[in-house]
Amino acid sequence: MHVPQVLKIKRIVEETPTVKTFYLPWEFKDETPGQFQTTGQFSTTAQFPIPGQFLMVWNFQDEKPMSISSIDPVNGEIGLSVKMVGPFTQSLHKLQENDQLGLRGPYGRGFEIAGSRVLAVGGGIGMAPVAAFAEEASSRGVEVDTITAATTQSEILFSERLENAGARVFPTTDDGSHGFCGFATELAEKLITEGNYDLVVACGPEIMMMKLSLITQENQIPAQFSLERYMKCALGICGQCCVDDVGWRICVEGPVFWGDQLRLISEFGKYHRDASGIKNSF
Repeated sequence: MHVPQVLKIKRIVEETPTVKTFYLPWEFKDETPGQFQTTGQFSTTAQFPIPGQFLMVWNFQDEKPMSISSIDPVNGEIGLSVKMVGPFTQSLHKLQENDQLGLRGPYGRGFEIAGSRVLAVGGGIGMAPVAAFAEEASSRGVEVDTITAATTQSEILFSERLENAGARVFPTTDDGSHGFCGFATELAEKLITEGNYDLVVACGPEIMMMKLSLITQENQIPAQFSLERYMKCALGICGQCCVDDVGWRICVEGPVFWGDQLRLISEFGKYHRDASGIKNSF
């Protein structure tokens, strides 16, 4: 769907002092082939998104990509978790139930579910697609351990929700105010050393994912990572989100990549480009 669908917000959940989740109806019957790739596990229509895909969110002035944090075909709704970081997200945080948003998508390649035991790692608002993945994998009988990492206890996301879905949750805080004291990668390395995982999935700060990619490579565990880049069209046309060397478009070939694919992207964990194309270090 390349034309925004204007929808009313059904309900809003205040997750932390800086994050709100907006739940919207999602009952489209569009049978047009979607823009994402699948492994045969999911429908190839745009009717419902898969974990790891994103939507373009329109506040009637500007449009930004947002990861989908909740996918509920039974009740016909999706959730978008938004961290307040700038003017656009501030405008969303001012919205109330029954206010409207424009959505188009879903876009991109999502996570693939593989194996019977998975470690899912989310840093900060990167927990949004990780939560959607953990719920879907748990519903399919996969054993899921989830690391939800934040700077402090008040910013920990989705612990209760994921426990209710059947996942084991390991909260991690930089300041030690809740759960494991330290970085998500430190706890992930400990769990990987002790456990026997078939797959690792992750989304969060790129420095975190770069370290995690090295850990999974050293332990020979398949891993998937969700990348973020500046996006304008989400259709693979403008080239704004292309990464160096391979020329992959994050909005089409990603945002989810396997670990062996990341090793072909020289800028991974080093820099990204702003709206004008200027390099900025992580």
